[in-house]
Amino acid sequence: MSATLIDGKAVAAKVCEEVRVEVAEWVAKTGVKPNLTVILVGEDPASQVYVRNKNRRCLELGMDSEMIRLAADTPQDEVAAVIDRLNADSRVHGILLQLPTPDHIDSDALIERISPDKDVDGLHPVSAGRLMLGLDGPKPCTPFGCIRLLLEYGIETRGKRAVVVGRSNIVGKPMALLLGRKGAGGDCTVTMAHSRTPDLAGTIRAADIVVAAIGRPEMITGDMIQPGATVLDVGINRVDDPTRERGYRLAGDVHFESAKDVAGAITPVPGGVGPMTIAMLMRNTLELYKKTVE
Repeated sequence: MSATLIDGKAVAAKVCEEVRVEVAEWVAKTGVKPNLTVILVGEDPASQVYVRNKNRRCLELGMDSEMIRLAADTPQDEVAAVIDRLNADSRVHGILLQLPTPDHIDSDALIERISPDKDVDGLHPVSAGRLMLGLDGPKPCTPFGCIRLLLEYGIETRGKRAVVVGRSNIVGKPMALLLGRKGAGGDCTVTMAHSRTPDLAGTIRAADIVVAAIGRPEMITGDMIQPGATVLDVGINRVDDPTRERGYRLAGDVHFESAKDVAGAITPVPGGVGPMTIAMLMRNTLELYKKTVE
């Protein structure tokens, strides 16, 4: 048995094309472009790459994008002042604080300071509360992208058993809520597992849908997967590999080679869930803009 490969790049391209068409229609009608502003504190190399990619994608889709770079030693109150300024700027429709931030920064407090009307990452407590209650609002981009992948590939979720491995505020918790909500892409019976779960392998093996977001490279192996299960691998880890020119390779939280022969469908790393995160960020930006200009 060989699993269906879930192509996140292709689905992300489809989402972005949908956004591009809608943006053009709304800009023609209003004369106002959606604007996403990203705050980057420090010089984390991976974060700089992510921010550049977000900026480039915005421009490709006809949206405005601004990046505010702040030194790594910028005090908390100065970052908060930048957020306050952006909250008050009617030209800005989405505000994103790039994570992780330097150790002295309380990122939770800054995320809470972002206006819920501009919370493009879906991480504000108001957004989290709306998700918990099943109300409309911006959803965390990676879990939102996972649901879109399930829908695009026609993977049945209603009545299925889902296990989310990981309990972060960014992926694990919202992923569990989305899978358990009523309607398309939901109606699962959800277990949120983590490093303290007894018999983690057995818990995962009982799942029809596995979402791996625990941050440990290749921890979930093929013998932990139920035959025919759908596996969404959110992890992206650097693993030393002297055979590669750059000295490392990217690996997910799932051991792909052993899992692909057991699963019914699986996302690769890279090229699976990753591209969906920016695509859904573009969708969130557009939706926040539409609520403002409407």
